[in-house]
Amino acid sequence: MSVHFEERSGVIPCKTAWGSWYQTMEEVYIEVNVPPGTSAKEIKCNIGSKQIELRVKDQQIFKGKLFGSTVCDEATWTLEDKKLIRIVLMKTNREAGNCWQSLLEGEFMADPWVQDQMQRKLTLERFQRENPGFDFSGAEISGNFHGGGPDFSSLQK
Repeated sequence: MSVHFEERSGVIPCKTAWGSWYQTMEEVYIEVNVPPGTSAKEIKCNIGSKQIELRVKDQQIFKGKLFGSTVCDEATWTLEDKKLIRIVLMKTNREAGNCWQSLLEGEFMADPWVQDQMQRKLTLERFQRENPGFDFSGAEISGNFHGGGPDFSSLQK
C-alpha cells in the first residue's frame, strides 16, 4: 500500500473564512485561498513551534498560538497556482489521541461533528499503522474511539 492513508480515505476539513485546515496523526494541513495572481513576495508566513502568523499583501490572515506544538524546522508553505497557500505543520505528538480541536487556541475550532469525524479518522489511521496488511481506508468506527481508541498493546499476539 504505497498510497498514504488520507489519500485513500479522504480528509475531514474544518472550513474557515479564509479556507480550511485538516489533520493526520503526524501533520496539520492549512489551505488558504488568496486572490488570483498573488505572488510569493506578497506572502509573509512565520511559523514557530507553538505559534504561526500569515500575512498576504500586508493583511493579516491569522496569527496566534497553535493548538498543539509542532516541529518548526519541518514546517513548509507553498503557493499553488498563484491562488492557494498550503502550509504543512509536523506535530510533535504523533499519537492518534492528539486530535487538535482547533487550529489556534480559541480560534478556528472544529464544530462537534467535524471534531468527532477527525478523531474517528485518526483512530482508523492508527489501526492502519498497527495492522499494515489490512486496509482501513473505507472502514467505519463506532464506540470507544475518542483519545485514539482502545489500547490493544497488552493483548497477546
